Amino acid sequence: MAKYVCKVCGYTHEGTEAPSICPLCKAPASQFELVGGESKNEKPAKKGFDTSSDSYAIIYASIVVVIVAFLLAGVSSLLRPLQDDNIRLDKKKQILSSLNLKGLSDAAATYADVVKQEAIINANGAIVATEGGFDVANDAITPDNLPLYICEVDGEKKYVIPMTGNGLWGGIWGYMAVNNDGNTIYGVYFSHASETPGLGAEIAGDKFQTRFPGKNIIKDGAVALTVTKKVADETCEVNAISGATITCNGVDAMLKNTLEGYKAFLMSAQPAPVNVEQEPAPAEEAQVTEEE
Repeated sequence: MAKYVCKVCGYTHEGTEAPSICPLCKAPASQFELVGGESKNEKPAKKGFDTSSDSYAIIYASIVVVIVAFLLAGVSSLLRPLQDDNIRLDKKKQILSSLNLKGLSDAAATYADVVKQEAIINANGAIVATEGGFDVANDAITPDNLPLYICEVDGEKKYVIPMTGNGLWGGIWGYMAVNNDGNTIYGVYFSHASETPGLGAEIAGDKFQTRFPGKNIIKDGAVALTVTKKVADETCEVNAISGATITCNGVDAMLKNTLEGYKAFLMSAQPAPVNVEQEPAPAEEAQVTEEE
């Protein structure tokens, strides 16, 4: 038996359900309330989390974040080999660009044909290894660990030197191709992370890069290649970009700092000077002259 109390007059009724009408105040059954429990006409309380509570929102968001994180980690792991291949291919394209090989349909095949060695040298000009240079990271380059790409273009040997530096807003980098004489620039490629469009960013454009081919790197035993606003020596000085002083200063510092490490190798690659002095007459001819 259950007790029902009339909310209008307080009449108490015992039974399995509330009376259809209160005998005292004539209130309908809907005005009766189950004592110590739920009213027959009220919906039972829901069990579990209250979806409108703050704790439910926090727990739900946390679960979603964890699931998304696992999904992203899985996708990243699956795509990592493809991403690494694209990074390597882009690096090969940059190296080929310094060799004036651009817009290639199959850059990977051209790279394999043109680049004969991915060597590593030291600051003394000695070749430390004939392979492995491609995998040397920028932060791993030291005087004893200098990557050098030995290439062949149209039957002529070229040396490609990687370089990194700092511009106005971020990092700058590039590659320089040098002729077999170890001194004359064949081509260059420069790029940047965040230089100013129309100003410092122009180091990545052909207008600036085409100023380098034919310039000399070394003069009188020192690195003489310079980026400057006022060109005094056409053989080794390059016109800077107007309005991009800091970025061009960064390129100039990058060239000097990098090429200093490769100077010994480049000088060893230069042909020996020809001795044009007249040789003395043979000993027999000199003896005949004295007798006469």
